[in-house]
Amino acid sequence: MDRKVIEMVDLFYNNDNGRPSIGPVVLFKMVLIQHLYGLSSLRQTAEEVGLNIAYRWFLGYTLQEETPHFSTVSYNFRHRFTEETVDRVFAWILEEVAQAGCLSPKAVFVDGTHIKANANTEKRRDNTSKKKLARRKKEKRRTVTRSITDPDSELFVKGDHKRQYAYEAHTVCDKHGFVLETVITSGNVHDSVSFDAVYDRVTANFPEVETVVADSAYKTLHICKKVFEDGGVLSTTYKRPQTIKGGHGWWKYVYDEYYDCVICPEYQTLTYRTTNRDGYREYRSKPNICVNCPTRHLCTHSKDYIKMVQRHIWRDYEDLADDVRYTPKYRELYKRRKETIERVFADAKEKHAMRYTQYRGLTQVSNWVKLKFAAMNLKKLANWFWKEKRSPFTFIRFWPLYARNPVHARCMNRVSR
Repeated sequence: MDRKVIEMVDLFYNNDNGRPSIGPVVLFKMVLIQHLYGLSSLRQTAEEVGLNIAYRWFLGYTLQEETPHFSTVSYNFRHRFTEETVDRVFAWILEEVAQAGCLSPKAVFVDGTHIKANANTEKRRDNTSKKKLARRKKEKRRTVTRSITDPDSELFVKGDHKRQYAYEAHTVCDKHGFVLETVITSGNVHDSVSFDAVYDRVTANFPEVETVVADSAYKTLHICKKVFEDGGVLSTTYKRPQTIKGGHGWWKYVYDEYYDCVICPEYQTLTYRTTNRDGYREYRSKPNICVNCPTRHLCTHSKDYIKMVQRHIWRDYEDLADDVRYTPKYRELYKRRKETIERVFADAKEKHAMRYTQYRGLTQVSNWVKLKFAAMNLKKLANWFWKEKRSPFTFIRFWPLYARNPVHARCMNRVSR
């Protein structure tokens, strides 16, 4: 791993001319300190480094030396911590976790959490756009509210939450709480919409994934089909069907696979008529029978006395997810969501300052979140080694890089003695 680090930062050293520069490892460690200790900004991190002796020791600076200025650290983060660089750092730490035998990606846990954006809700711009609903229907106009401060963020409103601009981190972790992947989107993107991007990345990097554990927001026909067709299992919870309030339960309409029809609660047959553009097979009743039905008011309010039941062509995959829900093995896995992905989000917000971001733009926020999760993975790995009474120097392998700086070399020699 030492060789990988040297190759990663070797291009940034210049030994031929100019004054001695600040080592890229030092600048990287300052960003790491920010996320490890949940400091709100790089400016605060630069101030803390100058005052904290432990931080100075970690960076290789004596009490008499001047630590890097905030402007240097900020410029480095903005121009050197590109999306590619952050992905390499994240993958590198995750590789160390895997080599230590702490990773268990057979069962992964998926969820999303919102991060308040650095944008004022009063500074906005309303745009009117047209949306086509379906063939032969008029175009519907809708108003989209954009932030002037941070256009990449979107308004987020849910339950008792205050109306605010936000981003959402769609994240995957293993059963030990190590973050495997995260994708950042604007705050109004539904969890099921961003699932493909997260799932494809995780399965590409970890083909041994067998079970995907998610809440009811991910229980869609597309996701069920995607996971089960890949040979995996989707472990989710119950999702209440949308039916008439106070009417017949959905389970009273029984599908007969042999005759390809639906039997209603009054034991009448709803026959197949057509398949619509959304992939739903439509089964309709006969109006001359429904007009005299004693429980018609619990079934339909149609003026034509016709009851229609829809069944999607991928419904069998959703039935598989329902069957999995009753399996003891997957039921226990779903209960572990509160110990895994929900705990990751709780620690990130309470201990690592991820509740609110001071960065703007999707790229900068994505880098900020991914570095935070990388620091959390490194911290969790350190705790694992500490519990096993192993030396921390078995996984903090930055020392060979210090030989390029005389001050770092002296520090390394003192520690080694």
